[in-house]
Formats: sequence, structure tokens, C-alpha cells
Amino acid sequence: MHLSSTDTPVLVVGGGIGGLAAALALARLGYRVQVFEQAAQMGEIGAGIQLGPNAFSALDALGVGERARARAVYIDELVMHDAVDASLVGRVPTGEAFRARFGNPYAVIHRVDVHTSLLEGVQASDRVSFHTDTRIVHVAQDGAGVTAQDQHGRQWRGQALIGADGVRSVVRAQFVGDPARVTGHVVYRAVVEAAEFPDELKWNAAGLWAGPHCHLVHYPLRGGAQYNVVVTFHSRQPEEWGVTEGSKEEVQSYFQDIHPLPRRLIDLPKSWKRWATADRDPIERWSFGRVTLLGDAAHPTTQYMAQGACMAMEDAVTLGEALRVHGGDWTRALDLYQRSRVARTARIVLSSREMGRLYHAKGVERLVRNDLWRGRTPERFYDALEWLYGWTVDTCLATPH
Repeated sequence: MHLSSTDTPVLVVGGGIGGLAAALALARLGYRVQVFEQAAQMGEIGAGIQLGPNAFSALDALGVGERARARAVYIDELVMHDAVDASLVGRVPTGEAFRARFGNPYAVIHRVDVHTSLLEGVQASDRVSFHTDTRIVHVAQDGAGVTAQDQHGRQWRGQALIGADGVRSVVRAQFVGDPARVTGHVVYRAVVEAAEFPDELKWNAAGLWAGPHCHLVHYPLRGGAQYNVVVTFHSRQPEEWGVTEGSKEEVQSYFQDIHPLPRRLIDLPKSWKRWATADRDPIERWSFGRVTLLGDAAHPTTQYMAQGACMAMEDAVTLGEALRVHGGDWTRALDLYQRSRVARTARIVLSSREMGRLYHAKGVERLVRNDLWRGRTPERFYDALEWLYGWTVDTCLATPH
């Protein structure tokens, strides 16, 4: 069904996972979409990410679930050890009982493979066009639509604009203008070939080692041909939000006091990417007339809940559903979209901060953390995760109020 009252396109700023998901949701409703990506070509950087059942619900709703499933690795469990003494803290099986509870699997996947699955879905539509090397620098709107200006001075007209331009969102800067909250936590990410990965750590699991002011994560990628390695630590120096090349000497210096088994992970990568992380305080409003935010532009979060990409795809599905319900009335649809997403995504941002504190506990707090989770049954873990993994397209819209 074609919901658009005009053939004027919808403008999507950003060609990452959130932007492509938004473009796909809109194209499936019959809208023409123009996607603006500041990079010279469409693509993604990064390493592995985790996909909970809610992510698969979103991917299915966007019509690319099978593409992503074919590229994912289905792990048997989420498992957490204490990085100081290598003791088991908690284990969440993600097999048959997990799938029965949440209706979808838990998987790990290369970030590029999620982006590729969405891009293939978008490219299969004749309603989406791409403009690379195009950075939107200003947005203006009137009663009939939106005008975006790029860095070359060109103007683009749309019936609405979706700001999916990431953690450094230009659209958010114009309409909200709030500061980033630099955490002081630094993340090092790398991908290691299976032949170079220790046999004793080749688990079909998302493994996490929690240590004082640090933690380490590893899991298989691409059918077990590679392993994702992620380490996080509290920096000794003032940090500025951004991505740089990592230094093996720096990362090794932060993990002197952990058990030899997880410490082996530090020595594996030949090169690292270094992320100095930040988030922003949740906001109650991210829709302004015919302009709205989506993904990291709307709710940038730290990585501790492993939900950044998942939330962006949920956003896109919810936006599409809100437009469908309101027959293309942008004012009502964007209000419903915002009301449906603000509390849930704020819970992710705030829960992620708290999870980072728990992972990095030291002293007596570390002992309390271990007692919190040690011996907990799978069913209790599933109950605690119901709010997160139970999301579906059928329940994504807020009830009227």
C-alpha cells in the first residue's frame, strides 16, 4: 500500500545500520527514500555484534531476517567468568528453551554482515536512492516538508527527514544541542583468525570475563573462521570521544592483574581499533515537526547491554508501524513513534551504565556481583530479560494516552 500523499521523498541522513533499516521500513510502505551518507561509499566498520531475539524480530519485520540468519553464528550460551580467579559467575543457555521462550535465537555476527543484509534488502527495492560523500549540515522545514542542505551547498527537498547520523549526529546537534557524556571507558576491538585463537577459549558462546575496572569479551564469527575480541578498561588519562588505531602496549598495560587464561586474549590481535566511548543522557523529545531521530542519534549508549544496533532496527520497524497506523500522517506518526521508543531506549542507556559498573566492580563490590548471579537458574535469567528480548513488531507501539 502506498501511504505517501506525495511522491516527494523521505530524506534519511546516515547510511549505517539505523539509516538502512529506516530506508527499508519506509520503502516497504511505498515511500520514495533518499539516503545521504557522508562516507565515499556505503559500508560499515567495526567487528562483531550480538543479536538478541528482539533484533531477529526486527530483521524479520524488515524482510531481511533470512539474509542475516544465514550470516550469523548461533551460540549455545552467554557465560560470565570472574577475570581475577577465572571462576564461573553466571551462565545463560540460549538453546531450545531460550528460543521457545522468546520466539527467536541469540546469535553473534560481524557488524558488516548485518549492514550487508540490510543493504541487499534496500537494493532490491526500486524506491531508494543513495548519495555518498554527502554530509547534511543544516535542516529547515515548513508546513509542507523539509529542506536539507549538504556540505556543497546543494539543497534536497523531502516530505520528512530521519536523522540516523550516529553518535555525532548533526541533526541532533541542530535540534537538541546537548553535550556528549564521555565515560572514560576505552574499548579495544579486533578480529582474530581461528587458527591463531587458543583452543581452550574456542567456545560456542559469548564469553565475558569481568575484572576490576575492565572486562574482556570473545565469541566466534563467520562460522567459527574468526573470533571477535573486545576488551574494555577505565583509562588513566582524559579521553575525547572518537575512534583511533590502538596500541598493543597500551592495552597490555591495563590487564596485568587478571588470570592468565583471559589475559591470553590481549596478546592475540595484530592490530586493534580503539574507541573512547560516550553516551548522552536520555531525552523525552526527539521529534520536531517533520524531523525525527533514530538509532544512535536518538539514544547513544555504551556497549554493555549489546543493544545499540538492535535498538536502531527496532526504531525503524516502530517508525514504519506508526506511519502505517496513521496512514502517512507524519505529525501523528512521529508522535506515536517517539512515545513508543523513549522509555524503552532510555532504559537501555541507563541499564548499560549500570551493567558497566557491575562488570567492572572491584573489592567487596566484585564479591557482591558474583553472588548476585552465581547459581541463578536459566529461568530466572529469562524472566529478567523478558522486557528486552520479548519485543516484537506486534507489540512495538505504545498504547494511546
